[in-house]
Amino acid sequence: MQVGKLSLGLVLGLATSTAHAQYPGQTKEQTAVAVKAPIQAYSFNLQDVRVLSSPFKDNMDREGKWLLSLPTDRLLHSFRVNAGLLTDKKTSPTKMPKPLGGWEALDMELRGHSIGHILSGLAFQYASTGNEAFKAKDDSLVAGLAQVQQALNEAGYLSAFPQNYIDRNIAGTSVWAPWYTLHKIFAGLTDVYWQTGNQQALEVEKGMAAWAYQKLSPLSQEQLAKMLRNEFGGMNDAFYNLYAITGDPQHLKLAEMFYHKAVLEPLEQGQDKLNTLHANTVIPKLVGEARSYELTGDPKAQKAATFFWDDVVQHHTYAHGGNSDKEHFFEPNKISEHLTGNTGETCNTYNMLKLTRHLFTWDPEAKYADYYEQALYNHILGQQDPKTGMVSYFSPMLPGAYRLYSTPDQSFWCCVGSGFESHSKYGEAIYYHGDKDLYVNLFIPSELNWQERGVKVVQHTKYPEEETTRLTIETKKLVDMPLHLRYPSWAKNGVTLKVNGKAVAVRQQPGSYITLDRKWKNGDKVELTLPMSLRVVTTPDNPNKAAFAYGPIILAGEMGTEGMNGTAPYHDPADPYQYYGYDFHVPTGLVHTLSTKSGTVTDWLKPVPGQPLTFKTTAETDAGSITLVPYYKAHRERYVVYWDLQ
Repeated sequence: MQVGKLSLGLVLGLATSTAHAQYPGQTKEQTAVAVKAPIQAYSFNLQDVRVLSSPFKDNMDREGKWLLSLPTDRLLHSFRVNAGLLTDKKTSPTKMPKPLGGWEALDMELRGHSIGHILSGLAFQYASTGNEAFKAKDDSLVAGLAQVQQALNEAGYLSAFPQNYIDRNIAGTSVWAPWYTLHKIFAGLTDVYWQTGNQQALEVEKGMAAWAYQKLSPLSQEQLAKMLRNEFGGMNDAFYNLYAITGDPQHLKLAEMFYHKAVLEPLEQGQDKLNTLHANTVIPKLVGEARSYELTGDPKAQKAATFFWDDVVQHHTYAHGGNSDKEHFFEPNKISEHLTGNTGETCNTYNMLKLTRHLFTWDPEAKYADYYEQALYNHILGQQDPKTGMVSYFSPMLPGAYRLYSTPDQSFWCCVGSGFESHSKYGEAIYYHGDKDLYVNLFIPSELNWQERGVKVVQHTKYPEEETTRLTIETKKLVDMPLHLRYPSWAKNGVTLKVNGKAVAVRQQPGSYITLDRKWKNGDKVELTLPMSLRVVTTPDNPNKAAFAYGPIILAGEMGTEGMNGTAPYHDPADPYQYYGYDFHVPTGLVHTLSTKSGTVTDWLKPVPGQPLTFKTTAETDAGSITLVPYYKAHRERYVVYWDLQ
């Protein structure tokens, strides 16, 4: 990346039938502003979906343990110090024998950002599992932040750093992204309110907003423009979400103050001027623009968001769904020139998936779900080390690199923070719905409880290690529910569909939806088989550099651990910036070239019997035959994703 119970005295009205939370369809009872944009598909609440046994559930469980293991007092330490709560008493809550390290150290200007992500992660875990321990920890953190806000006594200001950082940002002098950090706290408090119903979280957040309005409203357009040159995360998105809850025009005005004309205006005009821009500074602005369109109906915001998504996915995205090199966009389509150790910042993909969810609700096209699957399986799922639960910052595309993982309490990079969220909300994009119809976008073992329609859908599968997913309908009465099953664009060999064991003809094409328009009774079963095949994913600028995929899954060659010394593959806490420009000490002569002069990909790679999604090269190399596995399983060793073909 580059509190006290203060209130504005608002009385929240009941949500209208078209008022929605962050994604249209969610927590309607907790919002006051009607969506003005036309919505075609609605999101379910996280509480409506339970993720079942799968790699996703395993990731979520490990992330939950990590979240609960971080002591509340340590997380609040820097906030309490900033509020002057430090005393000479040995029992002071600010007397920490071991303060947090990495980006949360007391001498780091970005300190405090992680608690926002943690608030969100805990809230998502609670919504996803119903485990009261997550809510209890959120409640404790919110109470601690309220105490800090009251002690600061600065018109609602709340942070782990002094207001001087904001003043420096406004003046255009050097400071590390204070609004970025505040965005995480705003967003975390909103998530706690939405997912757990904690009213104190909303009151603390409204107090922060009152301070922000007082701070920013006197500024000229020139001053705001100077302030917005610095990374500010999704402050526009945060204030649009708060406005959706309260209906307070000041919150809408705050969101509009974070409109970054220099970046957004070219996108509104369909121009790609992303080259050299810091990617994760840009992407959250477009998530905010998506909320602007939903809540205000502004067509320019819609244009910017949709053009940006299409442009990034088509011209700036690696095979695994990530983007950026050394955190920055580069010239369109120049993927082969940017296969380095600093590719694919994970926060970028976290935010691209958020944007994707908005766009799907406006226009439920399969291309959005296809990208979501690509990035979720190949980037997000593989970010977490299954041995320790730690997460990586980058997904290096440098041949012979490996994922560099965080530590439990001495890293706290931005991608650690977004990981607290990503691995806690896997149920959020599996299903969508219309008034009557249901979309099945992802083939993840899960149980959907659509309470408004009195129907449950249970999905059982080992996908992608098997090609079939099975849906069972549970209902007490006949239900008229058109069922839209995603037909992935990669499924070029056709699909097989059965309802209650009987074959159903499929006339749709890949990259669309198969619709079963019928009335369903209790116990009805749907079986969808998606035959997978090998394919070559060439870089757009060089057909001789390519990755391999099997169905939706990107494959990585296992290259061993030679030269991985010291703390590798884990972060050395002595250097909080170690992830950037990291020297992987790739062994001289590491093989990343394959002979492909004859035949096709099915001649170059052969499946390993009894090992799903595992292949071996047929042509002998200097390293012998190379085994390829799903990239999301390539952990704690070197790998090759992009190969030189000759």
